Amino acid sequence: MDTYLGLDLGGTKLLIGEMDSRGNILKYKRYESGYFNQQAALQFIKTSLDDYIKSVGWYDRKPLGMGVGLIGRVDPNEGIWLQIDPSRTHPIALAKELTDIYDIPCHIDNDVKSATRAEQAWGFGQISQNFIYVNVGTGIGVGTVVNGRQIRGSHFNAGEVGHLRVGVNVGIKCGCGRMDCVETIAAGIGFDNCARLLKDRYDTELHIPAGKGERVLISEVFALSKKGDPLCVALVDIAAEALANLIMNLVRFSDPDTVVLGGGIVADGYMHEKIMAKLNPITMRFVTNGVVITKLNPGFIGLLGAGAVAMNI
Repeated sequence: MDTYLGLDLGGTKLLIGEMDSRGNILKYKRYESGYFNQQAALQFIKTSLDDYIKSVGWYDRKPLGMGVGLIGRVDPNEGIWLQIDPSRTHPIALAKELTDIYDIPCHIDNDVKSATRAEQAWGFGQISQNFIYVNVGTGIGVGTVVNGRQIRGSHFNAGEVGHLRVGVNVGIKCGCGRMDCVETIAAGIGFDNCARLLKDRYDTELHIPAGKGERVLISEVFALSKKGDPLCVALVDIAAEALANLIMNLVRFSDPDTVVLGGGIVADGYMHEKIMAKLNPITMRFVTNGVVITKLNPGFIGLLGAGAVAMNI
């Protein structure tokens, strides 16, 4: 059977897996990651892939292609991983290096853009040529598809909407230098930021780790919010307003007929309901397919995206 190898590298994990041309995941293994620079990430990828080949092995025979989805800025045409963020910039010709080492043609792309490619191939892209994929996880990023083509920009930096301000003023300075970027409020890092900032204003049973090495658990925030915990109710409400405003701004920009939500913060549907309640019907009137949660498995959409990159679709 012809298969493709995908590697999905995020801030907390690397998923490696094989899939067929229809996006069926055949085998996979998870490797825990952490804060890294590009050189350390390259070594981590190679060590993990060596282990995967040894401990899991190919489904049938060597895959036809390899795709890697990466955080940060990526030039998919030249196969260069340009940077993780402005403080971690060390361009690496990653596609060529992995091709040479493993003798498998390799393509690379940004992780959210990769997930958007999966959505195009096997998700809502089957019914829409104009959609926005909004990934809300540790950070926030989007893939924007207009007339069947994904927008990338002059420096492969399109879609970094986590650094937009959305009219919700909390008082948190973002690493980009601006105040109250949507990522600082509504992403995984945002819930943690806001919990620490607001903890003295509300009663709460939420566990807030003492050090910055750990973040509040989103699952705990949601569970306590459902029970009426004052701080957690506030955190969810603030995040929902920020995400709703972000979506409405994006809708005004590219006129999609579909907005697809993905990522760990929205995967279970709890935030979806909260966001929907804050969307303005007039602004959203042309989004005829609605604001929907991805039909693809949210835990594996990044891996599916890497597979789509491997297939170069």
